[in-house]
Amino acid sequence: MVNTAVSIGGLRLANPVMPASGTFGYGEEYADFVDLNRLGAVVVKGLSLDPSPGNPPPRIIETAAGMLNAIGLQNVGVRAFIADKLPYLRNFAVPVIVNFFGETVEEYERLAEILSGAEGVHGLEVNVSCPNVKCGGLAFGTDPKVVGEVTRRVRRITDLPLIVKLSPNVADIAAIAEAAEAAGADAVSLINTITGMSVDVDRRVPHLRNVTGGLSGPAIKPVALRMVWQVVHRVRIPVIGLGGIATARDALEFLIVGAKAIQVGTANFGNPRATLDILTGIEQYLDEHGIGDINDIIGTLRAGGPV
Repeated sequence: MVNTAVSIGGLRLANPVMPASGTFGYGEEYADFVDLNRLGAVVVKGLSLDPSPGNPPPRIIETAAGMLNAIGLQNVGVRAFIADKLPYLRNFAVPVIVNFFGETVEEYERLAEILSGAEGVHGLEVNVSCPNVKCGGLAFGTDPKVVGEVTRRVRRITDLPLIVKLSPNVADIAAIAEAAEAAGADAVSLINTITGMSVDVDRRVPHLRNVTGGLSGPAIKPVALRMVWQVVHRVRIPVIGLGGIATARDALEFLIVGAKAIQVGTANFGNPRATLDILTGIEQYLDEHGIGDINDIIGTLRAGGPV
C-alpha cells in the first residue's frame, strides 16, 4: 500500500489533492461526479460577511490555454453557508477548508470568528487578493506588512489551521509568504490568478464587462511552478501549489519542487472528475516507481535553490 497522507499545519490529509476555491462550488455541486471522501480536503467557494452577486456579465472568457474570469467573488455569505451548505458537508469524513475574504481587516477578523465557531470547519484559507477599501483599493496581498497584519489579526482569533492564499501580482511573492509565516500562518497556498484581459477586435471592446480578469489554467502553470519553487526555499511552513494543474504529471511537478499539497482549479470546469483522475494518476506513479510514501518525492528536485 502506498502512503499518500500529508500534513498541512496540523491538518492531516489522506492525500495531497484538493479543489481550488471558486472552482468546486460548496462541494455538493460536484458530489455526483466525485466521491468527496476520496479527496484530501474540500476547499469551498470564497465567503464574505454578506452575500454578494459578483460582477455583471459577461464575466468569463476562454483563452488559448485557460480562461479569464471576473466573477467578482459571488457567494452566499458566511451565515447562509453555515446554515445551508455546511450541513451537507458534515455527512463526509473529508476535512473542509473555508476560503474567505474581506474589504477591511475587521471583516477578516469577524469572518474568522464566525467560521471558527462553526461545526464541521477544519481549516481556514485567507484570500488576501482582495482590495483594501481603507487603503484606496490596493489589494491586501501586494504589501508584506499588510499581509502580516491580516494574518496576525486572524491568527489571534482562531486556533484552526490557517492558510494564506497569495497573489502572484507582486514583485516578490516569497517576501509576502515570509510575512505570512512570521505572523502565524500555518501554510501558504499559491498562486491565485494572474491579472489579464481580452479584446473583441470586431467591436473594439473588452470581452469582460470588468475589462480585466484573472487568468487561470495551463497558461499560468510555469509561472506558478516557479513561484512555488521560490517560496519553498524561503519559508519553513508547508506550501500548497496551484495554477494550471490539469493532470497527475502537473501535480507531481509541484510536489517535486516542494509543495506539500496541490489544488486543482480550472481543470474542474472541463472535467468534473479532474481531482480524482489526478489522485489516481499520482497513486499509479508512486506504485510504478516503487515509492511507498508520497512524502519521499516532495522537494526532491535535483537543482539548487532560486538565485
